[in-house]
Amino acid sequence: MSATAKNAKTAGKPAPRESPLAEFVWVATDKRGKTLKGEMSAKSVNFVRAELRKQGMNPGAIKPKPKPLFGSAGKTVGPQEVTFFSRQMATMMASGVPMVQALEILSNGQKNPKFAQLIKSLRDDVSGGSAFSESLKAFPIQFNELYRNLVKAGEGAGVLDTVLDTLATYLERIQALKGKIKKALFYPAGVMAVGLIVSLILLMFVIPQFKTTFASFGADLPAFTQMYVTLSDFVLSNWWWMLGVALASGFAFVFAYRASANLQRNVDRVALKIPVVGMILHQSAISRFARTLALTFKAGVPLVEALDTVAGATGSVVYDEATAKIRDDVAVGYSLNLAMKQVGIFPPMVVQMVGIGEESGALDSMLFKVAEFYENEVNNSVDALTSLMEPFIIVVLGTMVGGMVIAMYLPIFKLGAAI
Repeated sequence: MSATAKNAKTAGKPAPRESPLAEFVWVATDKRGKTLKGEMSAKSVNFVRAELRKQGMNPGAIKPKPKPLFGSAGKTVGPQEVTFFSRQMATMMASGVPMVQALEILSNGQKNPKFAQLIKSLRDDVSGGSAFSESLKAFPIQFNELYRNLVKAGEGAGVLDTVLDTLATYLERIQALKGKIKKALFYPAGVMAVGLIVSLILLMFVIPQFKTTFASFGADLPAFTQMYVTLSDFVLSNWWWMLGVALASGFAFVFAYRASANLQRNVDRVALKIPVVGMILHQSAISRFARTLALTFKAGVPLVEALDTVAGATGSVVYDEATAKIRDDVAVGYSLNLAMKQVGIFPPMVVQMVGIGEESGALDSMLFKVAEFYENEVNNSVDALTSLMEPFIIVVLGTMVGGMVIAMYLPIFKLGAAI
């Protein structure tokens, strides 16, 4: 059979796929007789043994790396890990470390098995010839569209290390901003939840004991005390269905919120109108809008494409929809500041600063200044909210818990007065 015929016969067959790399743990002795231990990624035990001999070591036991006893359940890849990964990659690449070797180093240094496996997958894709930005597409949850687009722009411009460093700074800023918002929203909610739990404990365990004592007096209870005794009886008799209704309502709301864009929009609009809290949410959304747009635009991403990325990064459904409308207006020729003015949710100062940035050719710098200004405003607003909420929380908790304590001791005071 001719070579041409052989080529024609094998042309339709897929190329043999290389076996995936596995993780092995090894024990070896060096030339001094010292025992060494380590881990290595290879196709088989023989490859590990050959590599160890190449390094001048005498291989001993080589076994597949055991999986964790309980797997990697509960170990997710968090945003802080992605931020740290970006910073380390930027540092090593700026120092001249090849990308594949940098990924190998980072995968071996991860405590989170899921993230270690993710980085190894990136390493395998990149070593196989894929671009780094393409390999990131396999993990859209950890590396969102913004991250991938910026990495792609950095690859095209030959400044990937700079882009990764900028991304790390961006992620740190966004996480700090989210932390401030969570502090503003969850601190009062957490304190109120503790107050509610204490109140339920008093109603279900303490007041029934006092009720038995009151019955031995043989006297009528004060109306205020009787109200709490009746409430305690109601909770004890119906706690199971009250708990069921509360849990079912919570799950139903979460399910409906995730499934319904209209509900998300309505909840978001209501939240933006809450005094003080709404102002913090507005400031946070504007800050994220400005910083994300500045980052993408500075990296060389066209404005319309940059706005398309920003449309899912503001943390607010209302602002995401407004950004999508701005993108459509800019795509047909509107200036950015005019398109922002049309949606009617951006403060005049922001619109004017964007207009100045467009006219001077320094849009990214102006947007960074807007982001920094509103991040500082969020910090100040959160501190102000905390100061405002503290007396309110004291009053509410005093009313909830103090009212019950007074109700329990009123009959004792009444009995003492009668004696």
